Order: sequence, then structure tokens, then C-alpha cells
Amino acid sequence: MVISKAQAQCPYCGVGCGLELLAPKVGSISPQWSVRGDRSHPSSLGQVCIKGATVAATLDQNRLTQPLWRAQLDQPLQAISWEQAFELLVQRIKVVLEKWGADGLAVYGSGQFLTEDYYLAQKLFKGYLGCNHFDANSRLCMSSAVAGYSRSLGSDGPPCCYNDLDHANLVLLIGTNTADCHPVLWQRLLKRKRRDPDGLKIVVVDPRCTATAIAADLHLAIKPGSDLALLHGIAHILVQKDWLDKGFIELATEGYSEFSKHLPPWTPQRVADLCGICEADLGKLAELWGTSAAVLSAWSMGVNQSVDGSATVSAIVNLHLLTGQIGRLGAGPFSLTGQPNAMGGREAGGLSHLLPGYRAVSNEQDRASLERHWGLTSGAISAQPGRHVWQQVEAMERGELGLWWVAATNPLVSLPSLDRVRAALRNCDFVVLSEAYGGTETAEFAHLILPAAQWSEKEGVMTNSERRLTLCQAFRQPPGQAMADWLIFAELGKRLGFTAAFSYANSSEVFDEFAAITAGRLCDLSGITHGLLAEFGPQQWPFPLGTAPGGGLERLYADGKFATATGKARLLWDTPFGLGEPPCNSYPLILTVGRYLGHWHTLTRTGLVPRLMQQHPEALLELNPKDAEQAGVADGSWVQVSSRRGQITVKVQITAGIRPGTVFLPLHWGAAQPNPCEANRLMHELACPHSKQPELKAAAVKILALN
Repeated sequence: MVISKAQAQCPYCGVGCGLELLAPKVGSISPQWSVRGDRSHPSSLGQVCIKGATVAATLDQNRLTQPLWRAQLDQPLQAISWEQAFELLVQRIKVVLEKWGADGLAVYGSGQFLTEDYYLAQKLFKGYLGCNHFDANSRLCMSSAVAGYSRSLGSDGPPCCYNDLDHANLVLLIGTNTADCHPVLWQRLLKRKRRDPDGLKIVVVDPRCTATAIAADLHLAIKPGSDLALLHGIAHILVQKDWLDKGFIELATEGYSEFSKHLPPWTPQRVADLCGICEADLGKLAELWGTSAAVLSAWSMGVNQSVDGSATVSAIVNLHLLTGQIGRLGAGPFSLTGQPNAMGGREAGGLSHLLPGYRAVSNEQDRASLERHWGLTSGAISAQPGRHVWQQVEAMERGELGLWWVAATNPLVSLPSLDRVRAALRNCDFVVLSEAYGGTETAEFAHLILPAAQWSEKEGVMTNSERRLTLCQAFRQPPGQAMADWLIFAELGKRLGFTAAFSYANSSEVFDEFAAITAGRLCDLSGITHGLLAEFGPQQWPFPLGTAPGGGLERLYADGKFATATGKARLLWDTPFGLGEPPCNSYPLILTVGRYLGHWHTLTRTGLVPRLMQQHPEALLELNPKDAEQAGVADGSWVQVSSRRGQITVKVQITAGIRPGTVFLPLHWGAAQPNPCEANRLMHELACPHSKQPELKAAAVKILALN
């Protein structure tokens, strides 16, 4: 069947914009599909950013087309057949299980997976192999949001939707450069601001004066690591001024009495000093929050990637609970997801402590439920949460992993302390990489490379930040022998002897099995099928069986009932840790990292598009003029940036847009790029104790001018 037009969700950020893909016209010189925004998609309404608009240019370039193998890393990779690749996998898994048991296996997946890919990986490894050591790059991205929502509200799941941007009177953007990282949402917010300048105030909390901050009514350029103190200070003022919804606190929350006992020391003056801002700005933000009819907060990596990450998420939720700003139009705490299907991965259990359907590995009833669904004997699923990604690295260091499987991600750029990661991988005898593109930094350490079909070449579902599922249609053939990840897991399951459990005619059957498992859960999508999405378009969950198209809930918790044992949300107090690695005399600056507008994580895709590379041709170190003068550094000069873990060389961009004492690098350029700048080589692995998410937003560094 010839396809002339297809619909899909954009494979970049978590906004989840709808795309229309148009086949090349007959006789066209260019064989490339064209891309435009899908005006029928309710999340993006036809809007698309520069990355989404150019994504078709990445589909055919630098693709892997056949399995590759080498027994030792110092040997060249050789082409092999899929038959040989599966024989190697089966043989190695059996050897590992015999020598180490299930603890000798580990998988590191990705928010680039479709939900079907995620689900079958959980079924195979956590179910049939008894190995909970499946983690994903959402650990680096959204795990603090998962933990924060769960601690405060009883379950993961953003309670808001994008329509709330059109109705909020105050939007607090904390730890998010929305203009660069979620640009279509940002444009929607700006349109609202132009349409109703008096009805909307935008406040940005960020050490950098980004494009987001420039457009804000108020910008608080706080010190890195002081977000939690700031939020405690706002709570202090709300209570002091009696800007509270006491009826909501009484009926829908618990813990207020204990919570309020901790507030008195967090005075405006103390908090302003800790944050490095003026007391008047803190008071203005608190007043806006306490007196606005509808308050929406949104955050991303700047909150999540912190040793205080989960606590900061709970502190944001606290402010909404104190003022009743949740579960209603224009209000609520909104985690902006980083990866395109990180939400789908959370639904499918794609972190090492989770199981499909918002279930927990540690919960006996949850394990038993999945064992029944999967036809397993009681106790087949281990009660021990699996190793998160950094624990997987540590296990390789100790020689305790016999197989590490990386899929659809590039951890040799995105993980912290990269020199340590490289050394750990050299200590693992069998590293598997499922990847669509050749020559990534991680491929240097792989023994077996499997060519993966990507989103344009396989049909499946993604879920965006507002809990909306989109069917991504396959509109082209995979190159060469490339295979969909779900098919790889299914075929491996059959070859390991689990034929009946992993025999599927297509990805639609996989999704149907997963959707049934979510019935009765908060993330109930049991009424959704590929067919329904194809006919009626994207749908929001919860969407139980029998729901009419378009009948999913825009907002959670509108009835004031939460997913806790008591039905009440929890007001939680956490004492701030501050920075995991504060500055000192030897390393006096704090390095923070982030994205450029035109690039995606590790340049695997966007580095192939000349238009995007021309927009952002190189990494630049943003440096405040005061710090530049002290270091004797000129604009455009080269410096050496060093931390306790390593050093890199980079060109300087002097700007007053970053606060003194803080420097910024983009995270995109790894060692395989012509102009490498391994920002994460400098970052430490200290993590939030609840979410285990590394503090990738702050590390102590020093700079040295190079002549």
C-alpha cells in the first residue's frame, strides 16, 4: 500500500505536537517527505517548532541498516545476520542467568520508545526474566516529577492540561527555559499574553536571563540550588498574609499542622538572602500567587535535576494545596516532560521501581496483579526495585553485570561523570546497543549493535505532557534490516522459550494488551485502541473502557479526591540540602547545563540538519562580565573549564544574562562531534534521595584563560 500522507506525534520534546507528513510528489527531485503542523491535533493546533519542521531531513541520513558484532572493543565491528544476533543474545542471557542470576542483566531504555516498545521490555525483563533492572533516560529527566507527584498526590500523573495556559491569571515558570525547550507551548502562552496583557502575569525563576525570562513580568534570578528555599519563603508569606483556601486545606489535604510548624524561620529576608534576590521581588511573587484567581506552575529540568528535586516538586504542589489551586480551570502544578514519550514510559512502568499501569515493584498487590495478567506464577516478579541507571554503572564497575543493553539513547553524552562511565563500560563484557543512527558516542563501547526502526517506520503510541495519546503511523519502510524495538523484544522472548506470551501479529495487539492492564488505575486508558486513535484522533487519559471519543478528563482531582489511602493530598516539609556540590575556593563557579532551541539532546538527529547546525554551530560558555574580568577572559576567547571529574576546552560568550558566579553550557556536543564539548564530563552523579535523579544542573567548576 502506497501512503501519501500520515499523522504522528513529533519525536522531539514532550509537548507532543501533531505532525502531518506528506510523501514526495511524483517526479520530485527530492525524495524527502515534507512536514507541517497538524491543525487537527488538540495539543498543538497546527503549530510546530524548527526541530519538528525539519525532522524529515534526519530520516535517511547516517542510518544503521544491519546488525554489527565484535567480541572485543579493540576489534572492528563486522556485519552479521539477525539470526546470528539473536543467537548471541540468547546465548549470553543464558550464560548470565546461570552465572549471576537475573541481577546480571540490565537495560537502559528511552523516552524515544513508543509505548509498545516500553511495554514489551517490561513484560520480558521484569516479568519473564525476573529482572527489574530496566531503567530509562527519564531517570535523568522526569523521575523527580514522578516522585514528587507520588509523594504529594498519591500517584504520578500531571493534573493539568495545555488549555489551562489560556485561563491562568498567573503562570509561574520555575526551572524551565520554556521558550527554547518547549517552544510551541511558549508561543501559545505569548499569544495569550498579547491577547490579555492585564489578565495574565508571567513569573520566571531561573539563574539565566533566557528568552523566557526576557518576556516575563517578573524574573527572579535565584542562585542555583535555592529553589526549595524560595518556595518555603512563598509558603511563609501565604500563611502570614492568610492567603489560604482554608476550606480546601481542611477537606482535601492532610499534614497542615505539622507543615506550618516549619515555616516561621523562613522569613522573607532570610529567603531573599539565601536566593540572592531582593525581598521585594519575593513578596511580589507571593502576593501574585495569593491574590490570583487561577495559578498555573510549570517546571522542567531546572527543578528535577537536583538533589532537592522531588522535595522541590512537592514544595510547588504545597503552594497549590494551600491555596486550592488544583483540579480546576487554569490552575495546577504542571510538569513539562522532556522526552516525547516519557509519559508513555511512566504509564508502561519504564523505570526500575515501576510496573505497568502506575504500579510499584515494591507493592505486593501490584506485583500479583501483573503476574495474573502475564500468566506468571506467584512470585515471578521480584519484590526488589531494580537498579536505576547510575546503580547499573556502579554494578559494571564492580564486574557484576554480564549484559548491559542500551536502547534509543546515548548515555555516553547524557550521563554525568562521563570518564567514570567510560571506565565502567570497559569492564562489561557484553554491551548491546539498539540504535537508529551510526557513530554515536555509545557505539564506541558496544559489542553488539542492533539497527532499530524509528518512529516513522513503526506504528505505535506516544503520550505527551498533558496525558494525551497520539497514534504515530508508520509512513516509510525501515532502512535495510532495521527492526522495531518491540519486535526485537518479542522475537527474543520467543527464542528464550516464551513463545505464547510474545507472539503478536502487530503493534496494535501489543497496545491492546497493555491498555487492558491499566483498567481501574489512575492512568486508565483501557478504552483506547489504535483504531480509535486513527479514527478520532488523540485522546487524553483517564479513558476507561466505554468512554466516548473526546471523553477523557482534561484535569485530574477536580473532585478534591486524591490517589492516597485517605483520599487527601499531603502537605510535605523537606529541609533543603542546597547544592550537592557547592562552590569553594578551588572551584568557585557553578556550571549549569541545558538545551539550545534548535538542538535535541545529543545531536544524533539535529546534528544532521544543516539549517539547525547553522543556527547553533558550536557550544559556547556563557559567562557574566564580572566573572570574565576576574578571570582575565575576553569574549570569543577560549578557556579551560575544570571540575573534580575532568576538564574541557570551550569558547566564551560574555553576557549579563547569567548571574555572577554561574556559568552555562549546552549539553548537546559529545566526543564524537567535530567540535566536542562534553559538558556532562564535568557534572557529578549525586542525586535526589527520593527519585535518584542526578543533579545535572549544577557542579562546581573553575575556568582558566587559554592564550
